[in-house]
Amino acid sequence: MTSATADSAANILSNLNINASDWPPNLLKNLHLLSPDQVELAKRLLEVGQSHLFQHWAEAGVEDDQKKAFFAQVAKLNSSYPGGLASYIKTARELLADSKAGKNPYDGFKPSVPTGEILSFGDDNFIKFEEAGVKEAQNAAFVLVAGGLGERLGYNGIKVALPAETTTGTCFLQLYIESILALQEASCRLTQGTCKKEIPFVIMTSDDTHTRTLDLLESNSYFGMKPMQVKLLKQEKVACLDDNNASLALDPRNKYKIQTKPHGHGDAHSLLYSSGLLKIWNDAGLRWVLFFQDTNGLLFKAIPASLGVSATKQYHVNSLAVQRKAKEAIGGITKLTHNDGRSMVINVEYNQLDPLLRATGHPDGDVNCETGYSPYPGNINQLILELGPYIQELTKTGGTIKEFVNPKYKDASKTSFKSSTRLECMMQDYPKTLPPSARVGFTVMDTWLAYAPVKNNPEDAAKVPKGNPYHSATSGEMAIYRANSLILKKAGVQVEDPTQQVFNGQEVEVWPRVTWKPKWGLTFSEIKSKVSGSFSISQRSTMALKGRDIFLKDLSLDGALIINSVDGAEVKVEGSIQNKGWLLESIDYKDTAMPEELRIRGFKINKIEQVEETYNEPGKFTLKA
Repeated sequence: MTSATADSAANILSNLNINASDWPPNLLKNLHLLSPDQVELAKRLLEVGQSHLFQHWAEAGVEDDQKKAFFAQVAKLNSSYPGGLASYIKTARELLADSKAGKNPYDGFKPSVPTGEILSFGDDNFIKFEEAGVKEAQNAAFVLVAGGLGERLGYNGIKVALPAETTTGTCFLQLYIESILALQEASCRLTQGTCKKEIPFVIMTSDDTHTRTLDLLESNSYFGMKPMQVKLLKQEKVACLDDNNASLALDPRNKYKIQTKPHGHGDAHSLLYSSGLLKIWNDAGLRWVLFFQDTNGLLFKAIPASLGVSATKQYHVNSLAVQRKAKEAIGGITKLTHNDGRSMVINVEYNQLDPLLRATGHPDGDVNCETGYSPYPGNINQLILELGPYIQELTKTGGTIKEFVNPKYKDASKTSFKSSTRLECMMQDYPKTLPPSARVGFTVMDTWLAYAPVKNNPEDAAKVPKGNPYHSATSGEMAIYRANSLILKKAGVQVEDPTQQVFNGQEVEVWPRVTWKPKWGLTFSEIKSKVSGSFSISQRSTMALKGRDIFLKDLSLDGALIINSVDGAEVKVEGSIQNKGWLLESIDYKDTAMPEELRIRGFKINKIEQVEETYNEPGKFTLKA
């Protein structure tokens, strides 16, 4: 260090009442490069035991830009975490100590079955809740957690750009936006058109997905939604940890960069809180916030009735759930009561629920009850929160969610990690900090109606034991056709039984490829009003309804039928339609000549022959075959 540089460093430290001997020599040599704010950040890092970060710094004048970039990154990590890096490291040390000691987070808690509503699709109770939910939708905001890429699926784009089904090619984001717009419109109609409310839609993105999500929206005119309705909130990553002392991990490829990883979808709460949106929504008279994840093509079939349950039961928190078999690999919604009187209703992971039950007086653990299912319903990570109590809670917590750490240890001594770890948080852990007076419940739906996530690539899906869900692009698309076919059956349509076929090593039920725009059939009552008479669909058929007022009466379909209609065009379809139709043809997922979005399904659609009619003008029309 030159004497001038040394004097400069000494002056800086003297002004801050810092003893130079406490600071790493390599940092002292570079101190004159730093702004007062950066010196303060360095001081904070050293106070929490992070001097190793400066161990390999070069002399002043060498790699100075990278040193400044290091502090720019530290400033971002510090400002984006509630309480800053000092708080992050303090929490990490506590959680890592608990992990090393093998501390059970459920010590002192006894599980019991919580209170909730179990719905059966299409009965009077379900229809009543659906109507209540549609009325309430104008008072709701939707939050989509979409920070992930599709790499795990074998798809290089963002997951929300993936087609939910390939009959129409509608991607997940389009499906979600059109569903919200259909709810907005139906809610207005049910309240005699007195409202002109626009339902707010928030998308939580990440560095990986933000620009591509915005591009997808802008290149498709926001799929019909007003751009002002949509807000993107970008989630930042958190620092990785190298050891039980929560030493921040440096990037193996860059000694001036801290390694970072995603913090988890629990960040949705803190982002909403810091954005100011919750106050804006509250001031506008909104009452509900609905959170959902990025690749479940069935979800909006369950939303109206679930929202109706929240409104009718006045739940502060309503977790959407499906029936689960005992020990099935899906978390269970559970009421936990502590010896000291505390209680909460939360998701308990399946591998923790069974041992917890056994340890608290249930020797058989997680077993099916007389219904044939576990009494602890399966959590599908979709939440409905009442806005007022939600704001009160986040005001107390600053939007932070109880975190956890999941280090992968090298050996049983638990002294070192195989690779760096980080703190994580989950959206569904929000209820952990709620007072006992909070009304926390659940709504159980039929799995076929509500839950078919797309999260496994073809190779992993093919290894799933027979009878268990594949949760792949193949099964996700087939689940949409199955649900639509079963809904039509319930509405009185004769739908031929499915066949079994194997795509990408997965045996699936192939129902008629029936799809419709959300505005055609948002609720069961609406769908029932649009089908009548003797209406039958063969298994090999395809039907895509792309318009609101399409009525099907005394129709026999054996082939492909595509109807496109603008709002204001009322179309009646009747008679017998028979043609060569659209065929599913197997493809190999390793065939790189095929687009990725088809390869991950294992099939493509060969569109041989169809009846397709388009009605571009308002009016009344009849298609009689």
